[in-house]
Amino acid sequence: MNVVLAGAHGFGRWHLRNIRRLGLRLAGVCDLVPLEDADGDLDGVPQSSDLDWLLRRTGAEVTIIATPIHTHADLARTALARGSHVLLEKPPVRTVEEFESLSDAVAESGLTCQVAFQSLGSHALGAVARLVADGAVGQVRGISVTGTWSREPGYYERAAWAGRREAGDGALTNPFAHGIATALCLAGSERLGEVAEVEAELFRAHPIDADDTSSLRVRTRGGTVIAVAVTLCAEREADPYVTVHGDGGRITLWYTRDEVRVGEGPVVSYGRDDLLENLVSGGEPLVPLARTGAFTQVMAAILTARDPLPIPSVLVGERRVVQGVDELVTSSADGLALFSEIGPPWEAR
Repeated sequence: MNVVLAGAHGFGRWHLRNIRRLGLRLAGVCDLVPLEDADGDLDGVPQSSDLDWLLRRTGAEVTIIATPIHTHADLARTALARGSHVLLEKPPVRTVEEFESLSDAVAESGLTCQVAFQSLGSHALGAVARLVADGAVGQVRGISVTGTWSREPGYYERAAWAGRREAGDGALTNPFAHGIATALCLAGSERLGEVAEVEAELFRAHPIDADDTSSLRVRTRGGTVIAVAVTLCAEREADPYVTVHGDGGRITLWYTRDEVRVGEGPVVSYGRDDLLENLVSGGEPLVPLARTGAFTQVMAAILTARDPLPIPSVLVGERRVVQGVDELVTSSADGLALFSEIGPPWEAR
């Protein structure tokens, strides 16, 4: 099967390795900056900044789009118009209007647009759903996402769009987008219209205009509360996790590791399905665009919320750290609360 990759640098290199792993044929590379062929893997592979031209030349059956978020909608529509199925990196689009336009293009084409929320291919999600259904933690009170990562200044120097709010490159909408999508899945609220309310508190310690430290609370139409508390300025990094809070205990899912624990019991590991492999198999897509409608509602609300406010930080080596943020993030998520309801130090200024 012929595959064209749009966006070959950054995370696109992971897709290059995955194409080789699956034994697919790389038919073309679309990027503004030509990809250097250090290993001879690109011998005879056409490269161009014009995706439409590449698809007309190659007739590729699948297009992987790993470009900046604000380019996703136009490139995906181009691929669909040329008869190519699409694997679209997360987040799929920035606005509900873009989501609806792309959904129409998918329907008209009869093709598949699979969104690369890799965590949604995890078998751990089904395991958590079964535990909840079996009453392992009693009545569910809410779901939370906790994330304490750190990014050096180079992270925001990797591209002109990095750390730009207009481009959708904030902590909530990019690095921790998987956590939000996973929580919406566990809440059974993934489709457009299933989000009732979004509250966002956005902050920034880095010299950017997007958020790097934020709290979020979502209420679904079904009544589930989802609280998200994250930072890219952590004192100590830890793997992010989603927690299902019940009146009889909690379930923790480390969604990057596909690991689940009920209460303080043993950690159980699960497998996951590769989304490109699922797409080229011709079977039912695991993460069709329609499954990301609720996420897009949340994304749009974040991008139209109050601008991120600057907060005090210190430099620890090359890392920018917000002191006390790890405890704040954990307390906020555990309490299904916003930062302002916990009392972050910078709010006292």
